Amino acid sequence: MQTLEITPAAEELLLEDAPHQFVFSFHEGNGKNKQLLGGKGANLCEMTQIGLNVPPGFVISTEACLTYLASADKSLPAGVIDQVVENMKAVEIATGKKFGDAENPLLVSVRSGSALSMPGMMDTILNLGLNEDTLQGLLNHTKNERFVFDAYRRFIQLFGKVALGVPDAKFDEVFEAQKHKAGVKVDIGLSAADLKEISRLFLQVVKDVTGKPFPTDVYEQLEIAIKAVFNSWTGKRAVDYRREFNITPQMANGTAVNVVAMVFGNMGNDSATGVAFTRDPGTGENIFFGEYLVNAQGEDVVAGIRTPKAVIELKTEMPSLYQQLEELRSKLETHYKEVQDFEFTIEKGVLYCLQTRNGKMNATAMVRTSVEMAKDNILSKNEALLRIKPDMLEQLLHPRLDSLHKSIPLAQGLPASPGAASGVCVFDADRAELLGRAVEKVILVREETKPEDIHGFFASQGILTSRGGKTSHAAVVARGMGKPCVAGAEGIEVDVKLRQARIGEKTLHEGDYITIDGGTGYVYQGVIPTVDPTFSDELKLLLTWADEVAKLKVFANADDPDAAKKALTYGAMGIGLCRTERMFNASERLPIVVEMILANTEEERKAALDKLLPIQRQDFKDILLAMAPRPVTIRLLDPPIHEFLPGEDELKEELIHLRHLKDTAAGVSNLTNSLRLLHAENSMGALTAFPFNDKGVELIDQAIVKKEQMLKKVHELHEVNPMLGHRGVRLGLTFPEIYKMQIRAVLEATAECQKVHIDVRPEIMVPQVCTAEELVRVKAYVEEIKAEVQAQHNVTPVFKFGTMIEVVRACMEAGELAKEAAFFSFGTNDLTQATFSFSREDAENKFLPLYAEKNILHDNPFEVLDTNGVGKLMKVAVEWGRKEKPDLKIGICGEHGGQPDSIRFCHQLGLNYVSCSGPRVPVARLAAAHASLGEAKNASL
Repeated sequence: MQTLEITPAAEELLLEDAPHQFVFSFHEGNGKNKQLLGGKGANLCEMTQIGLNVPPGFVISTEACLTYLASADKSLPAGVIDQVVENMKAVEIATGKKFGDAENPLLVSVRSGSALSMPGMMDTILNLGLNEDTLQGLLNHTKNERFVFDAYRRFIQLFGKVALGVPDAKFDEVFEAQKHKAGVKVDIGLSAADLKEISRLFLQVVKDVTGKPFPTDVYEQLEIAIKAVFNSWTGKRAVDYRREFNITPQMANGTAVNVVAMVFGNMGNDSATGVAFTRDPGTGENIFFGEYLVNAQGEDVVAGIRTPKAVIELKTEMPSLYQQLEELRSKLETHYKEVQDFEFTIEKGVLYCLQTRNGKMNATAMVRTSVEMAKDNILSKNEALLRIKPDMLEQLLHPRLDSLHKSIPLAQGLPASPGAASGVCVFDADRAELLGRAVEKVILVREETKPEDIHGFFASQGILTSRGGKTSHAAVVARGMGKPCVAGAEGIEVDVKLRQARIGEKTLHEGDYITIDGGTGYVYQGVIPTVDPTFSDELKLLLTWADEVAKLKVFANADDPDAAKKALTYGAMGIGLCRTERMFNASERLPIVVEMILANTEEERKAALDKLLPIQRQDFKDILLAMAPRPVTIRLLDPPIHEFLPGEDELKEELIHLRHLKDTAAGVSNLTNSLRLLHAENSMGALTAFPFNDKGVELIDQAIVKKEQMLKKVHELHEVNPMLGHRGVRLGLTFPEIYKMQIRAVLEATAECQKVHIDVRPEIMVPQVCTAEELVRVKAYVEEIKAEVQAQHNVTPVFKFGTMIEVVRACMEAGELAKEAAFFSFGTNDLTQATFSFSREDAENKFLPLYAEKNILHDNPFEVLDTNGVGKLMKVAVEWGRKEKPDLKIGICGEHGGQPDSIRFCHQLGLNYVSCSGPRVPVARLAAAHASLGEAKNASL
């Protein structure tokens, strides 16, 4: 459970005797103050004040929520009910109705709303104010019995579930039984008499479950509802949502409550309700996008109970209302300068706007709308950049289905959120969460999703529903997460109890693999191949704008020419980390590396290294050519050399196997194959088929000797804590021939490129340095080899020499290190391990999740740079390094180099660049722009 943060103001209010304003009418609330009024309440106030037709109402502030939640007896703050009554009188005057009146009753909705949109995560109650007296008054006033009992049964169920804790299933059983009795499949087919009977039965359900009759006093109903909405702030799904999206108390703390006069979309065929976006939230196309239902209430649209119609159909069904909606669409987007997601109701031919908020869109739509709105002068380029969170761009890097696949879809629903995903069918959120934690790819399959399913969304690759539309709960939440969703696939009959889905004659069982395509709405059996995505022209343009304002350069981590070329397609401005050890792991090179490790003399090591030299030289030449004229930072060998050998247990098992083979009697028919496999594994060359003879025994003996040598070397090289042991520069000083080979390979590759006038910019980086003397000694190798290469090639290799800063002592010695280095590159993975004394693998698997849950650490320090500890060490190193050498180039090449919050900190430190994995480069480019624009914004305040 997320810890509740009570503001100092709320604490003071608990002790305050004087009246405090907790309630604000839509005419007086400040539409910019979302922290106090919540996003929904602030927008209702603002829409009212700019003249839109909003039902009258008022907002109970987030301060009231926090004060209530902090109180020992969970009572509303003093003065709240009095202010509610006072504001209700104003609503009564505005509507000409009275709350609780038996003649012309006023009904209200009670809705949540935090500073940040959390769709469906908190509670709402509609039609509040109904009892036997007001029910009769509503009947007399509307002369519409079906409408009245439809409203009543909805109110009892929603209030019973949200405010009284009655399980939804209890109501569903009664409802489904009555539909079956009436011989109808959907609720619209129920008669007034059916709905009246359902209402009676619902009241009995409440009494049976709670032991008390349904409350009839309207102000008692209202007080219970307000408390229920406040309590939903700390409900599981809201807490899970905030945790998943990193919504901190500083961003949104507590929920407001919006009390709004009810308008009814279920009063007949001249009434309707709907949800619309000012642009298509799936593609960003500038078209009116939305859905509606005639003779329905808003929950019917978003809950997926009925599959709605596209809003364009309203143009035929209610032409004048459609025109009014188009005008409303234009006013909202022009005023808010953002794509809006708004709800509307048509009551007997009159259009009302019930709420608006910034539309939740996937990255494709966000990028397109940003660029187009900037081109249309609705936004400036900087505003267009700032409206997209950098992490959203990851969505654009997900694979899509290979267009060459020949699979025939099982079914088609609505393309509710683009992207493609494969996984096993899972029919409930709990099961999806369980399997997802077990690293199983799952597709959550439901009739329709509910807010309670949110934990299943987090664990799933995608969502498939048999009911609902593009504005249903499933679609909205999936788009916000950037996960594919197919909604309203009505050809699929989902049976949650049996854990299966029927599609015609086909039955899918839980555990069967399916693939969904959220771009087309198709559903396939099995796993469909995917292909890499491509960048849209809009994204390329947007990132160009980002590069223009960013101060940080964005490099990529790449270890071979192909990875370097790929990084260029992402917009990398150089290579900030080339790990040379990755080059050693190739199958044709590893035997040479093993030969070097097993060498007992320097001469034997040099002989092996001489074989590696031309290979490394070509590696470096290819990567330098791929990136020319951009910089390439080449890190000398870093890991302990035992990592290139098999493990002790593996070697012991292989020796047992070899000795068993040797002892096997002659004539075993499959020995040839065993030997062939053995020699292939040990890279001793391909064998021709031969009988089991002395030659075979000799080869086995050779293999045993080699494995025994390896095992002996593993024992010699064993370290209690290899991460803190014989690695990096320590290895390079112990066995200088290794570093000398690599340095020679870099400088010879550089010279060869320079001779043909190619502008290459290598940077030699020494890892794990803790003292300037280590750099002095490696630099001596460099100068010695530089002179030899210069004499050999008749050109002077141009390069930079520098060091990684990943040891705490190196930060303290930064001034001395800067005397020898032209650049620093923070290796924040190791620096974080050293600062926290955490082993990354053990920490992330054992206790870091608990630390996050208990708020001991707000973030995983291996994901988000720890500015209070690691960051302070970096700050010291930057200041002391540049005090010694003002033009010292400084960057970062750990995992944090692609994380937006960490990038902002790097910008604040004045680093020159960040380096990250290739696919994170677009994210980092946008984050670097955000950091620069944020600094400019703060400077202007």
